[in-house]
Amino acid sequence: MPDRRSLAAITPPIALGPVDGRYRRETAPLVDHLSEAALNRERVHVEVEWLIYLTDNQVVSGARRLEDDEKVQLRALVSDFDENSIEALATFERETVHDVKAVEYYIKNTLTHLGADDVSELVHFACTSEDINNLAYALNVKGAVTEAWLPAADRLISDLQTMAEANRDLPMLARTHGQPATPTTLGKELAVLARRLDRQATRVRRAEFLGKLNGATGTYGAHLAAVPDADWPTIARGFVESLGLTFNPLTTQIESHDWQAELYADVARFNRVLHNLATDMWTYISLGYFAQVRGQGTVGSSTMPHKVNPIRFENAEANLEISCSLLDTLGATLVTSRMQRDLTDSSSQRNIGVAFAHSLLALSNVQRGLAGLDVNPDRLADDLDQNWEVLGEAIQSAMRAAAVAGVPGMDHPYERLKELTRGHRVDAVALAEFVRGLGLPADVEERLASMTPGSYIGLASTLVDQARR
Repeated sequence: MPDRRSLAAITPPIALGPVDGRYRRETAPLVDHLSEAALNRERVHVEVEWLIYLTDNQVVSGARRLEDDEKVQLRALVSDFDENSIEALATFERETVHDVKAVEYYIKNTLTHLGADDVSELVHFACTSEDINNLAYALNVKGAVTEAWLPAADRLISDLQTMAEANRDLPMLARTHGQPATPTTLGKELAVLARRLDRQATRVRRAEFLGKLNGATGTYGAHLAAVPDADWPTIARGFVESLGLTFNPLTTQIESHDWQAELYADVARFNRVLHNLATDMWTYISLGYFAQVRGQGTVGSSTMPHKVNPIRFENAEANLEISCSLLDTLGATLVTSRMQRDLTDSSSQRNIGVAFAHSLLALSNVQRGLAGLDVNPDRLADDLDQNWEVLGEAIQSAMRAAAVAGVPGMDHPYERLKELTRGHRVDAVALAEFVRGLGLPADVEERLASMTPGSYIGLASTLVDQARR
């Protein structure tokens, strides 16, 4: 290999992974919640609020209440958190070689500047690092879900519902096992996927985000040693709930992460339904049901000018598979911790943002892919007209009903339609002749003889309404 300049030496640093590089625009909303800087900001938030909670409630005898302006300036450490804050924390961490301890020193340094050293020992009071980390992660994941991921999911579902309603009456040949089957409408098939996605999004929307604050092994040992008369479980519950989290009253050193596993399973399931949408849309495009005609300043193929590849859906497939792999791994890893504590969760949780980023990227791609499609009604109609044999189901079902009603000559309806249609192309004329030769009641005969593949859609149109919340 020839000598080359090291890309690692370039500043600002080049991203190693695509979610912080090529796809940064789509994944940027997660930086405020699931980046390392966001984690440190939330740690500062938790530590500051714990200090204020202790002093406001006079938990520790002799500690004064903070003045309002002191609270404002402490909370400004969170609201004004920026590149200077990041660098200051990094400086402290180089000294402590411990990220949470660096946060403690950072806040204590601020208290010194405020002339409030008298309460500085209440920073990180009775806490183990995981008391701070579990709350910070819960707040960050909650923020990522409610402020970034769910809004993106809801936008996609809304677009899909609108698309379903616009095509509610457009007949489409169904394909079970890839073979021509009972017709439906394009809108109904899109509505099925919209409802499935909405159901999974609703599960995510109902997620609980748990937190704890009970010390090194979950016993409130240090708390009681310092202030034996305080009702520490009640104090901890009050603080955790004041952050907008659900209190977990019984843990080891770590919050057990079961809620995370539950959430990631729901997001992964949403991903898999979205993957199904992406593959179906890819297939409909390949059948010519949709034309990709919008935004044609793009290049479809580097060598074939006529091509417009369904890249949005293919990109989504890949990103959904990566997201699911990470979410599955997180869910499996985080529910296990040896004895009262091991550090597997510490490394694992740093990948939460990557897992959500790939899902968010897929959501963006599918939404953009749908927006670039135009339905080709003529192609759908032609497909139906080439498959009159799908009416065999309707005819044999009507014959069964007639047989039950006592109409003679209706024996072996399934077998007779099987002989007529299986392996054969049947056109409108042949099917009408067959129907008129059965001896059905006149009204039934007329209804079946006038039926077309395009009219044989059952209640598909009205079923689209089931996709709306």
